[in-house]
Amino acid sequence: MRQHHRSYLLYGQGVSLYALGQYKRALSKFEQFLEVCPDCHDAWIQRGYTLSELGRYGDAISSFDQALALASTLPLAWHGKGLALAKMRKFEAAATHFRQAIQSNPGDSKAWYNLGTALNSMKRYEDAISSFDRALEYDVKNHHAWYNRSLALSALQRHHQAITCLDATVKIKPSCYYAWNQRGMVMLQLGDYSEAINSFETSLKRHISNPNAWYGKARVYAVQNNIDLVVKNLYRTFVLSPSIYRLMAQTDEYFDSIRDSQQFKALFQAT
Repeated sequence: MRQHHRSYLLYGQGVSLYALGQYKRALSKFEQFLEVCPDCHDAWIQRGYTLSELGRYGDAISSFDQALALASTLPLAWHGKGLALAKMRKFEAAATHFRQAIQSNPGDSKAWYNLGTALNSMKRYEDAISSFDRALEYDVKNHHAWYNRSLALSALQRHHQAITCLDATVKIKPSCYYAWNQRGMVMLQLGDYSEAINSFETSLKRHISNPNAWYGKARVYAVQNNIDLVVKNLYRTFVLSPSIYRLMAQTDEYFDSIRDSQQFKALFQAT
């Protein structure tokens, strides 16, 4: 009895360490526990999630497989394996596993959401929207689902519907700076330049070191042919993230109308 109590103490310690983000120590506890209780599917699942947090996705998948070998209808195991596969960019397989998780627990908002993100990654946007709708049916305040639903809608050129989703996102989480960024980009697509600038500036209030928002503002000012403000905002972008955005700006069609201006050329020579 004492040995049994001590082994489950190890499991409890692992769970606590995982919650604290101490994944290496948690893994050690789960593995010590499994040496004594190898048939505990919950411990294999916990080990799998811990390995995923450590970036060991292949080992995580093996751990989830051990759990599923013990009991085939474990939504957390199917879900965890799907997450690990998604991290490995195996989105088709990930989607299959999220569906298995949903089959075992149809009301799992997170599984519906993660299925949607996998479908987005495969550019299956209509199916993704359906999955996000189910996620929101069970958790209407999931701002991630609203945001990713907007990405699918934008990809389908359904910009007004995307704005509705983004407005829902920032209503739930006003500090979500990347949603404000996306709102600015969609407003730019819609030709509402003042609202695009307002969205980018709100994003910067939430996160000043945010190159996407500075870059978005530069795009709006380029459409308005305001070269001074294009250069000012691109400069801030390049300071924060020089490599990616310099390459983007060199081929970005938004800057085609001002590409030959001396100020625009000088910016690339100076930074």
